[in-house]
Amino acid sequence: MKKINVMVTAFRDGFQSVFGARVQTKDFLPALEAAVEAGLTHFEVGGGARFQSLYFYCNEDAFEMMDACRTVAGPDANLQTLARGINVVGLESQPSDIIRMHAELFRKHGITTIRNFDALNDIDNLDFSGRCIADAGLKHEVAVTLMGLPPGLTGAHTAEFYVNRIQQIIDAEIPMHSLVLKDASGTAVPQIVYDTVLQAKKMLPSDVPLRFHTHDTAGTGIATYRAAIEAGVDGIDLSMAPVSGGTSQPDIITMWHALRDTEYELDVDIKKVMEAEEVFKDAMKDYFFPPEAMKVEPLIPFSPMPGGALTANTQMMRDHNVLHRFPEVIAAMREVVERGGFATSVTPVSQFYFQQAFNNVVLGPWKKIADGYGKMLLGYFGKTPTKPDPELVKLASEQMNLEPTTESPRLLNDKDSSKGRDPAEKALKDNGLEITEENIFIAATCKERGIAFLKGEGTVQVRKIGSETPSPSAGPAAQRKSGAATNAAAENTGADEPAFYTVSVGGETFEVKVSDGKVEAHGKGQNSSGSQQSAASSDPAPAAASQGATDVTAPMPGVVLTVLVKPGDAVKAGQSVVVMECMKMEMKVEADADGSVSDVYVKDGQNVEADQILVSIA
Repeated sequence: MKKINVMVTAFRDGFQSVFGARVQTKDFLPALEAAVEAGLTHFEVGGGARFQSLYFYCNEDAFEMMDACRTVAGPDANLQTLARGINVVGLESQPSDIIRMHAELFRKHGITTIRNFDALNDIDNLDFSGRCIADAGLKHEVAVTLMGLPPGLTGAHTAEFYVNRIQQIIDAEIPMHSLVLKDASGTAVPQIVYDTVLQAKKMLPSDVPLRFHTHDTAGTGIATYRAAIEAGVDGIDLSMAPVSGGTSQPDIITMWHALRDTEYELDVDIKKVMEAEEVFKDAMKDYFFPPEAMKVEPLIPFSPMPGGALTANTQMMRDHNVLHRFPEVIAAMREVVERGGFATSVTPVSQFYFQQAFNNVVLGPWKKIADGYGKMLLGYFGKTPTKPDPELVKLASEQMNLEPTTESPRLLNDKDSSKGRDPAEKALKDNGLEITEENIFIAATCKERGIAFLKGEGTVQVRKIGSETPSPSAGPAAQRKSGAATNAAAENTGADEPAFYTVSVGGETFEVKVSDGKVEAHGKGQNSSGSQQSAASSDPAPAAASQGATDVTAPMPGVVLTVLVKPGDAVKAGQSVVVMECMKMEMKVEADADGSVSDVYVKDGQNVEADQILVSIA
């Protein structure tokens, strides 16, 4: 009887897949303790979206979360995190100093193993990051990323392609303690998985375990795991109820049942696992479970969209009343994947694909190249598996005023004075914050929102029952704030702070600002029913312009991360005035004309709709 090792993904990938990673530590620690008492020893507990999300949405410190998990799990548990190659735990690639710091800090805060993947399967992106992980004394689990292509498409994602990537990893002599085939979208074809595992086992040294990871989004998770196991894989990833199945991994209990009366069995005590799941269900009883996260989605093999990104995107679409357009966006992804070079649909590429598909649906086909997608086409994230469509490369270069490159993204970042340790340290000093390795890393990977957290200005945006569309609520001051720092959020609350309202008059919706007894209103380009004018046409409807002013509007629904200007500031056409988060990606909104800022209608943390006026320029 062959024992199959299980890594429990519930406390990282499960949270990302079901809740968009927005789960507070105090709520899940009792469930982790129950899982440990059930005899489980291998847990995924951080990294990926479960790093930034703690600062962005939970008003918590990810390092303190990892420390707490180690305390509960005990000294011998294998605690694992997820890293995105040279992106580490952010959506943007990082320079060498931050990549090295990532590994050193995660070891300091109790991590045993880091799973390291690159969405483009660019071995250069895995090499330096993998060496940093091993040099820090951690176990390096190198990944090859998989996905199934929509029917009728061919390119890259075959057993031969994956085996070639494994051979490149071996030839590069990247230090590895295990290798995983990672299917983030749950779309990998079981037969291709079988063929890949069969060949990989012959290639890898006998002391390097081979693991397999998938999601149940398309309903084929169990079948794909069976294929991997029968081909010789040593371990698989499984979740626990209530964050199992659907967009997450299959449940431990379900997989245990699927292997009954075979020559394979999971290395678990199933009765104790059942008891632990009851504790977990009780711990999560107050959380809002998006219905799309808990079911099989037959459309996914035609997109493909990974579970963790699917729910993050649908939740944002739900927040901004555009969820009805989700099927159109999924349908548009086929062309986006095909013409983009067949990078695997996993963070950050899954977001590039989704955002570009969203743009194509809402703004019109290829009218607006999404920033991340465009940079991928131009080579700024590394080499795509196949060459992107030359027409799109040309279009991206023209729209973004950016030349294509073949230089290593990491080396480009090393030359960029706006990235790395020094600018992060300067940002901390400018805000009166303590200079520690942790704070430097937070500032480098979370930018303005990391600084806001450290200053005690973070907000809690966790979706619990009764608050399915959350409004930001102020949280406690960060523990890492120095004595010299001030809580600007507390100082700025009062009668003099502008108030913002949405008012409908005669079928038209207006954004209203009340400040110092004065009332100002601007049209939002939206009717009173809440349906956006742009929904009726492939081109966005123009916003109602202010008298004698140029209005800068939101290109799509999102959250305002940072307002970069204030009334009276002089701006130039093309200058960034607001930074937004749209579909899990940062987007800089630029001024359309030279002038002086006459009004700012939004503030940090505010949800905005497509075509909503953000800033007016006189």
